[in-house]
Amino acid sequence: MKQHSFATTTLGCKVNLFESGLIGHSLQNINWQQVNQTDHADLYIVNTCTVTNEADRQARQTVRRLIRQNPQALIVVTGCYAQISPDACAEIPGVDLVLGNDRKLDLHELLPDLLQGKLPPVLVGDLNEHVSLPQDIIETCEGHTRAFVQVQQGCNQGCTFCIIHTARGPSRSFPITLIRRQIERLVLNGYREIVLCGVDIGSYGEGLATGSKQYNLASLLREVCSLDGDFRLRISSIDPSYLDDELIDVLANEERICPHFHLSLQSGNALILKRMKRRYTAAEMYDRVAKLSEKIPAAIYGADIMAGFPTESDEAFQDSVLMIEKIGIAFPHVFSYSDRPGVPAERIPKQVPHPVRKLRTRTLIEAGERVRDDLFKRMLENRHNATVLIEKVDKENADQATGRSAEYLPIIIHGGVFEPGNLINVQITGIDGSRLIARPV
Repeated sequence: MKQHSFATTTLGCKVNLFESGLIGHSLQNINWQQVNQTDHADLYIVNTCTVTNEADRQARQTVRRLIRQNPQALIVVTGCYAQISPDACAEIPGVDLVLGNDRKLDLHELLPDLLQGKLPPVLVGDLNEHVSLPQDIIETCEGHTRAFVQVQQGCNQGCTFCIIHTARGPSRSFPITLIRRQIERLVLNGYREIVLCGVDIGSYGEGLATGSKQYNLASLLREVCSLDGDFRLRISSIDPSYLDDELIDVLANEERICPHFHLSLQSGNALILKRMKRRYTAAEMYDRVAKLSEKIPAAIYGADIMAGFPTESDEAFQDSVLMIEKIGIAFPHVFSYSDRPGVPAERIPKQVPHPVRKLRTRTLIEAGERVRDDLFKRMLENRHNATVLIEKVDKENADQATGRSAEYLPIIIHGGVFEPGNLINVQITGIDGSRLIARPV
């Protein structure tokens, strides 16, 4: 009997990457063979994102490309775009099933009926009523040298520009025992860097209590850092409102935790933050980050920053530029405000023109590049030592590799024998544009 094959395509965030791994693991358990997304497969699964209009466009484009690649294959569209716009997904000729986030981890159970044509074209339910949560653990993170582990699902906030809390449902935390088992298995299988991720990771612990013990992100990090094995720990994007004294102390004192923090800041202007319905003021943001930097002087920052939110004046925009400079955000993830139907910000009358959004996006990126360049120069002057996770070995020059340091700095290493996934110590010797140059020590 011919073994069925499947391929997954993942768009968007680290949570989607982890969930795609869970979907793949469950299909392999029922004897389906996983192949590359460019291969001829019997089933293609597209795990979509809907954070912007561009993400929606990419999702549709990906689905159509896979249908052209193999018109006879089954096509399942899942993820956030499927949850928010199921009809738009189902209208694409060739799509067999649109599966919401409430059922995405149950695909292996639905396959027999799907193969027999017994399912409706759309299975998207109410995330307040039900959501499928992981029960199993994955063995690998296919195609990645670092492993992603989801610890939390959903978001209880309602930022006026965001649709993700609708696409993901309310916040739910995963049991610490499950998270520990997952990390232990990945470390046992050779992963030297674990990335904890969630839709709103700082809310970890909400509704998760055992007896009189109440959990939070700080207690989770302590538990994870106590595990055996040679690995380091990285935390995905976190809202600065969660940076209380307890969490900052854990981030500073646990040696496994990488001194790189990606903050969900969005804007440096007090009024814009209020109109975004963020959970902090500009003053509180600066105070929290200052305390983190005081405890971890070597910390390197990335940040999500939005350009062109409705009513953003030139003066308000300059506050975001100043934020990059004052905090020292070397790796800003900048994106233009996206006109999303159904979000409260859509109704704000003073929308910023698209050309202005584009120009401001470029300006913020350039501000981050200046911070990064200054950081690189200081590291070179100090002959900074770093521990690098090898990501890729040059095919033509085996003694050259690329990777990232604990601070998430991109580094080219010359002279050595390298293996992807290994951690090695290096010394910074030069700068190559947006990357550092180093040699093993």
